Amino acid sequence: MQKSIERIAGESEGVSYEFPLFRFAGTDKAAPSAYLQAALHAGELPGVVAIDALMPMLAKAEAEGRVKGDITVVPWANPIGRAQYHFGEHQGRFHIGTRTNFNRGFPLLAAPDAALLPDTTLGSVDQRLKTRLVRLSLGHDIVLDLHCDDEGLAYLYVHTSLWPAMADCAAAMGVDAVMLWSEDTDGTFEGASIMPYQNVPDEVAKLDRRVATTVEYRGILDVDGALAAADAEGLYRLLVARGVITDTALPATDPFTGVVAPLENIDMMPAPRAGAVLYDVKPGDRVAKGARLATIVHAPGETDGRTEVFAPQDGIVLTRRSRRIIRAGEDLLKLVGDSRSANARSGTLED
Repeated sequence: MQKSIERIAGESEGVSYEFPLFRFAGTDKAAPSAYLQAALHAGELPGVVAIDALMPMLAKAEAEGRVKGDITVVPWANPIGRAQYHFGEHQGRFHIGTRTNFNRGFPLLAAPDAALLPDTTLGSVDQRLKTRLVRLSLGHDIVLDLHCDDEGLAYLYVHTSLWPAMADCAAAMGVDAVMLWSEDTDGTFEGASIMPYQNVPDEVAKLDRRVATTVEYRGILDVDGALAAADAEGLYRLLVARGVITDTALPATDPFTGVVAPLENIDMMPAPRAGAVLYDVKPGDRVAKGARLATIVHAPGETDGRTEVFAPQDGIVLTRRSRRIIRAGEDLLKLVGDSRSANARSGTLED
């Protein structure tokens, strides 16, 4: 294993940001390569502790000569967001200087060629970070971007061109659901990882061996040693299943049986009133059309001071908010419906 430090110049003299990068050299140039990063949204830590639990497994495989493909690991992908605090509260989702989501505005290249990356020398620091991360990940067969939701199941976002070929990955990781998408107009990191391969010859795209996904490791408070160990085992199984690592002692994985649905089936359920949220459902619950999902207490103690929210269709509760105060129009939860949502969103679901 080799460790290096990546440095991103700040926007003032004497200011810079850095993050560690780890490389495990493969022994077979024909084997698939992998890139893993966590905490692009800097306060989302389940992926960070999963990588922490994974690293000894990678080191052992390397020592035993079982790492066939190159592996690059970035446990803390966003030193800018990691350093942002406002009135004592961590702010890791948006860059305070540009008000841009750290997982938006990545360059969507027409081909997997680093020469096509924009020159961000005079750009904002978050643009420089995004360009650097794409450069580091470009060319890898497997690209995993580890995130988490507020409160939720473990699930993946997968481009339709990679499904059902990636079903083995979902099974290996032990996730509960897969959300399929086909359009990226906002420039997510996952989009930057798969869009360069959409309009190139098959011998370049190699979609049958390609993996690109945003991994949502449950909720933001699920930073737990047992969960981290289980997630690390899932990542390791994926690397074995795809031939990056060999491990003859690892048992075969059962087929994936979780929920698979297009992004357009998700109902985000905007709150009709501001107030305190009382949930009737939790992630993983199956609900019928018309079932009460939540009650918003907008005028405590007053007649008609509560507003109820009901399921627009049958489906599975994928996530819900971790905070219980809400403004009118903010989303209460993600309901994966059995059918297309009447308010379907084809791009990113949230800011």
